[in-house]
Amino acid sequence: MASSSIFLLISAFFLFTLPLFALNVSHDGRAITIDGERRILLSGSIHYPRSTPGMWPSLIKQAKEGGLNTIETYVFWNAHEAQRRQYDFSGNLDLIRFLKTIQDEGLYAVLRIGPYVCAEWNYGGFPVWLHNIPGIKFRTKNDVFMNEMSNFTTVIVDMMKHEKLFASQGGPIIISQIENEYGNVIGSYGNDGKEYVQWCANLAQSYQTGGPWVMCQQSDAPSPMINTCNGWYCDQFTPNNPSSPKMWTENWTGWFKGWGLQDPHRTTEDLAYAVARFFQYGGTFQNYYMYHGGTNFGRTSGGPYITTSYDYDAPLDEYGNLNQPKWGHLKQLHLLLKSMEKVLTHGSVRSIEYGNKTTATIYSYDGKSSCFFGNGNAEEDATINFENTIYTVPAWSVTILPDCFTEVYNTAKVNSQTSVMVKKENAADDLEEPFGLKWQWRDEGFEHSNKNGLIEDSLMTVEQLLEQKSVTNDTSDYLWYITSFNVKNTDPILGKDTTLQVKTGGHIIHAFVNGRHVGSQHAQNGKYNFTFESKIKLNVGRNEIVLLSVTVGLAHYGPNFDLVQTGISGPVNIVGRERIDDDLAQKLGDEKYIMQEVTKELAFNKWTYKIGLRGERQQLHDPLHSHRWRWFGDNLPTNKMFVWYKTTFKAPTGSDPVAVDLMGLGKGHAWVNGHSIGRYWPSYLASEDGCSPTCDYRGEYSNGKCMTNCGKPSQRWYHVPRDFLNGDDNTLVVFEEFGGNPWNVKFQTVTVGSACANAYEGNTLELACQGGNVISQIRFASFGSPKGACGSFGAGKCESPSALSAIQKACIGKERCSIDVSESYLGPTGCKETNKLAIEIIC
Repeated sequence: MASSSIFLLISAFFLFTLPLFALNVSHDGRAITIDGERRILLSGSIHYPRSTPGMWPSLIKQAKEGGLNTIETYVFWNAHEAQRRQYDFSGNLDLIRFLKTIQDEGLYAVLRIGPYVCAEWNYGGFPVWLHNIPGIKFRTKNDVFMNEMSNFTTVIVDMMKHEKLFASQGGPIIISQIENEYGNVIGSYGNDGKEYVQWCANLAQSYQTGGPWVMCQQSDAPSPMINTCNGWYCDQFTPNNPSSPKMWTENWTGWFKGWGLQDPHRTTEDLAYAVARFFQYGGTFQNYYMYHGGTNFGRTSGGPYITTSYDYDAPLDEYGNLNQPKWGHLKQLHLLLKSMEKVLTHGSVRSIEYGNKTTATIYSYDGKSSCFFGNGNAEEDATINFENTIYTVPAWSVTILPDCFTEVYNTAKVNSQTSVMVKKENAADDLEEPFGLKWQWRDEGFEHSNKNGLIEDSLMTVEQLLEQKSVTNDTSDYLWYITSFNVKNTDPILGKDTTLQVKTGGHIIHAFVNGRHVGSQHAQNGKYNFTFESKIKLNVGRNEIVLLSVTVGLAHYGPNFDLVQTGISGPVNIVGRERIDDDLAQKLGDEKYIMQEVTKELAFNKWTYKIGLRGERQQLHDPLHSHRWRWFGDNLPTNKMFVWYKTTFKAPTGSDPVAVDLMGLGKGHAWVNGHSIGRYWPSYLASEDGCSPTCDYRGEYSNGKCMTNCGKPSQRWYHVPRDFLNGDDNTLVVFEEFGGNPWNVKFQTVTVGSACANAYEGNTLELACQGGNVISQIRFASFGSPKGACGSFGAGKCESPSALSAIQKACIGKERCSIDVSESYLGPTGCKETNKLAIEIIC
């Protein structure tokens, strides 16, 4: 969700070190200015809690090498202040360390304090204890809320000032943000919402940070706030103030994943097209949301039903690998935009309309001109005559000519490798445990009353059903609802066909009657409120109902999202049905008269509440505590609900990122050496429908356009950062909620297995493996008029006979190599049209 200015730092090629002295950051209607110079700012979102301190230097370095000069992050209130006035900035919450890592790489920072963040983050970043403060109303003119928001925002700003992290103090933070996408929901808050926006602006200005503040998606942002655009395309966005630059704070590089849903993808060509269009039409600040998506560790994913992976199809994948060709194609665009910085930020602008959605935009300054040829037609290529030269612009693409004569870049022509990522087995464990991991287990069981009818360690007993997060303060996904009632032998419900009915907004319910599991159900297809029903048998005398309600991420977006109910809302009924006399039934002839019903309503019974699991309280996930409790090595139960499993493993060798394959398990939570790697749910399969082996980049993108992974687990592999590993002595603990089989669990590394490219003549093709692996084979190479696509290339009618040997000489045995895609390097082809190089390598 980012904003304006023109300064592009392109790593390896242009060394740029951020000065440690104070900078004067301001803006005009064209760009963000730094020390009086208009800048093009190419930014990328990297969220520090979705990665680890050990990953930060590499992520930020790769962003810099990818051509970015700015890193953006939210600040996550509920992570830092999980309990009121108790703050945590340790580990991957060390915001100061993260910002200083950005500064160490010579990059700028955009700090989006919010403190509402959305971000598919649990409860939108708000701590749940806010919800329980009397008289509070979120994100509106409400003194209670504004006091809490002001307090946290002040804590963050004061920390930044103390560490001298604002640019005006010599730090990296050039832009700050207050609130977030409030314009999308302001209509639901009436005049109080408008007054709240003005209060937010006044609060931001009161901090005197020495730099501009932005409000994204806020068309009525009060001056001097800069309103900015979020979305798939922002080329047509216009700020509400002529003195504000055109800024794009969120260019969505892909989309998030949901449990039970397919994997969304945004094509490289379309993303590059959106960026080029934005700069063609006067943009000067652009931020990729996300540049690295990362992982929703712990219980941080929002929702409901946001997966643990937050890969987002970003230029850097969840594990920190380059997502090629997206990373490389955008890098080339960034380099080019940087070379045009002066003319784009200072030049006069004129346009030529060719019709059929094709436009030439010419920037001129100081005797130099740079051009964009944009074709917004999704079906037809455009052939235009510009200054007596004929150019062809492919459909849904932008051609950039930095001198208004030579085509240097076209968004639809990808000249970067496509990497095929593979999962490799853990060689360290294969040597010791060739037959898999050795497991221990411990039963969780379910809550029930003791012989005296009491529930140990219960929280409270009240005569009503309570909303779940109001009781748990979101300290656990799990809340037990327990009640009992007596049935006399004369009770009309006895002897009938009896059903338990429970209305819940849980998002999962497990039900037990008289010590027996009678059923479980989870929300599906976005319907998080549902009625659970199960046949049950009642006893004469005391009957006990135990309901376990489970949340899978709290709502994070929308007007009044904080008021969305979770848990068992009721009614909770015992319904007895009995068929009446057959002769009478036949006479009445209506089903509703054939069955006689008796209902016991339990919603206003005495309900006892207990938060969490026994194993959570015993800290079974933590190696420092789990040894205090007995674990069993024999008779390992499988496909059994409510079981804790534990095993040890060696860290995979090498430096490639690590993932654990949890295929075979149902649903639950996993920890490595006490560090949560998040919720897992590999038993939840994506729909069989909606996927395609190919994807046409042309035409407007939406998150349902290009999907993969149909009919497969919505998430099978879970990231284990190497920060979490100890070497040879590591412990994996999982809590299995649904029932599964741990024997197939295995640790793997994620790396480039092969790569291919289809590069145009006149470009330099960079090929690379990773993690110390080298190019071992050139599986295919043809320079000329090759056919097909990656994985199915074939030779065309003409090709160079010497291309393969030249490539082998340059690349075999090396981790990376560069190929000059030209006849002078690869040999003459005899082709009459532009040559292309198709290549596939094995790492």
